[in-house]
Amino acid sequence: MDEHARPGKAAPRDAYTHGHHESVLRIHSWRTVANSAAYLVPHLREGLQLLDVGSGPGTISIDLARRVRPGRVIGIDASEEVVAKANGLAESEDVHNVEFRAGDAYALDFDDDTFDVVHAHQVLQHLGRPVEALREFRRVLKPGGIVAVRDVDYGGVIWSPPSAGLTRWLSLYHDVHEWNGGEPNAGRQLKRWAREAGFSDLEAGGTTWVFSSALEREWWGGSWAERATESQFAAHAIESGHSNPEELRQIAEAWRDWAADDDGWFLMPHGEIIGRA
Repeated sequence: MDEHARPGKAAPRDAYTHGHHESVLRIHSWRTVANSAAYLVPHLREGLQLLDVGSGPGTISIDLARRVRPGRVIGIDASEEVVAKANGLAESEDVHNVEFRAGDAYALDFDDDTFDVVHAHQVLQHLGRPVEALREFRRVLKPGGIVAVRDVDYGGVIWSPPSAGLTRWLSLYHDVHEWNGGEPNAGRQLKRWAREAGFSDLEAGGTTWVFSSALEREWWGGSWAERATESQFAAHAIESGHSNPEELRQIAEAWRDWAADDDGWFLMPHGEIIGRA
């Protein structure tokens, strides 16, 4: 591949690496409690008050709401547009014990001791001050309430067959994510961050996503092929000086090649924590 440009000035802190391109939201909308928050299920019960930070298109939040009703779920996200779509999805699925609002993970618009559970999926990796956010999560938890956090760790991503294009993609992803002020290897940091934020009685574990079948490869590889050239990730890669349009096109082609390979296999590891206030 062509040599990428020299990195430029750092982005504002907490810039969202992926953005809200359709290829990104398509992946986010696949997420459910079963595939993204199973570790939280043993701690759920009817009547809980739950806050979902970084709720995105709302699929996990709505799934959680079904599991805790008549309890209530509030999802917050930084994007007003995404919040509007999530509220529309809840209405269309006839789930009325969930609502979505615009919000700031560092300054939650709720009183102390409001929630039984604060949940955040794939959020802390994008924050420049994850411990500060966790302290804010702790503030709004009732005594004895729990925080549940899950984040990917790009340092453990593996795939087959070997691909120079995907190797370059992973290196570039780390560069862009860090340029945006985040931590691409957040999964391994969650336990430490939670301890620093004052949580005790921590349960730390991990699970993976694996994409291997023809449909999974088409869906995952096709999404990343689009992201590589059309999403905010592409814009950040170019703006930061870490890449250029030609290289991004080559990375997109590498994703399509992987998706078309019957031997294609891709694994993403995630760290998970349950902590008590």
